[in-house]
Amino acid sequence: MKQLVSIVSYLEGFSALLLFAVAMPVKYIGGDPELVSLVGAIHGGLFVLFIGLLLAGVGRYWNRVAFYHGFVAAVVPAGPFLFDGMLISGEYDVD
Repeated sequence: MKQLVSIVSYLEGFSALLLFAVAMPVKYIGGDPELVSLVGAIHGGLFVLFIGLLLAGVGRYWNRVAFYHGFVAAVVPAGPFLFDGMLISGEYDVD
């Protein structure tokens, strides 16, 4: 489960960076909103999947604090990368 959450966490983080660094400038500077629609939908799906995986793991693998920190990390740009390290370290493991 940790590996799956780790993969989705990185994908969600990269999709956010792609959305902010590439798609939004293309929309606002280049005037083409298509890329934002595509990348935004992918990012939204990955966000929902990430939160769902965290919810599924709370109680079985991690404590509730992992969900709260994971949610905040998913909202903050580059947060999933930091959260993944904390999750892998065992900081949130259920005893």
